Amino acid sequence: MVMKINDRERIGKRIKEIRLQKGITQEELAEMVGIQRASLSRIEAGRFSVGLDILSKIAGVLNCRIDIVNE
Repeated sequence: MVMKINDRERIGKRIKEIRLQKGITQEELAEMVGIQRASLSRIEAGRFSVGLDILSKIAGVLNCRIDIVNE
């Protein structure tokens, strides 16, 4: 399945919103997930298609679920 650009942007925006709500910097989240800060920045900006493994790690660190079905 190919992720649409608007899906990438929506997912990235939501990651950023949750990260900011929790008071976590990009650097901190990237370190906890095991990726470069620049990669996280691109994910949040919707310019990088995040794989399920990384998305799962991000969700785990942010204490969130990954919902695969949109209502």
